[in-house]
Amino acid sequence: MSPLSFLLNVLWIVCGGLYMAIAWMIAAVVMAITIIGLPWTRAAFNIALYTLLPFGQRAVSRAEFYGTEDLGTGPLGMLGNIIWLILAGWWLALGHLITAILLAITIIGIPFAWAHLKLAGIALWPIGKMIVPDGVPVRY
Repeated sequence: MSPLSFLLNVLWIVCGGLYMAIAWMIAAVVMAITIIGLPWTRAAFNIALYTLLPFGQRAVSRAEFYGTEDLGTGPLGMLGNIIWLILAGWWLALGHLITAILLAITIIGIPFAWAHLKLAGIALWPIGKMIVPDGVPVRY
């Protein structure tokens, strides 16, 4: 991790990253407790870690990264995303959106607001995404 990414991640934790990562962890634990939510648990834990330290990493589609579709990027992935959206995605996205609006009020908070908006999109549709370090090439 570069020194700039480290500094941005420290500031990020103060600007809403910590409590949103905790929200993702809560969602993952709730999904793990329910039998129906087990398929989403690992993805929620991975995105919780990404939410805690987003700078120096990025979320990409597995289909774009590997150049081929898999179980989570096809029709079953779409169904999984719809179920996730109903069960947990909407309230995680709402938390990111509210935090983004509050951060966008200040000039210093605008980059962090933008990161929260990107995470809100991931919160709505996380299945089929993977977290990779910046600089790792993605196939198109």
